[in-house]
Amino acid sequence: MNDHEIIELYFARDEAAIAETNKKYGAYCMSIAQNILKSTPDAKECVSDTYLKTWNAIPPERPKVFKAFLACIVRRLSINRYNSWHTAKRDKNLEVAFEELSESIPMRDEDAGELPRLLNEFLESLDMVERRILVRRYWYAMTPARIAELEGISRNAVNLRISKTRNKLRLFLEERGYSV
Repeated sequence: MNDHEIIELYFARDEAAIAETNKKYGAYCMSIAQNILKSTPDAKECVSDTYLKTWNAIPPERPKVFKAFLACIVRRLSINRYNSWHTAKRDKNLEVAFEELSESIPMRDEDAGELPRLLNEFLESLDMVERRILVRRYWYAMTPARIAELEGISRNAVNLRISKTRNKLRLFLEERGYSV
């Protein structure tokens, strides 16, 4: 079933919409939640909550890219859950990733409109490997070790590329009037 047909099921308030969403995107949503939470039961709960939020949002919302719509919801729910139960004993990967990124991106409410456009422009300027590494690190919250495994390069090479790309991002934003 294609995305348009699944969205139409939501508009018809047909519960098959959730089953079809799970069939097509369940593993994708689970991988996002699992990367952030590192806990299968918590990740499953976030995925279930994602379906409920989706059910409540459609209608009136009509997402243009359904996969991205789901990814945003599951990511937000997973980060909220992570923050709510995070203790010093837990894995600090997500916290470290956000701290790294905050060194390159200004975090001001007034930048909410322009900054996403500039980030997309920056991502488009990168080669595919740099883009994949950056997105895997900061969107999917993967560890450098996992990225290295997927890219077939050393962890040191991943860390170096992340560092260089963050510096490029900082310079890119500074040239456009943004500074950290």
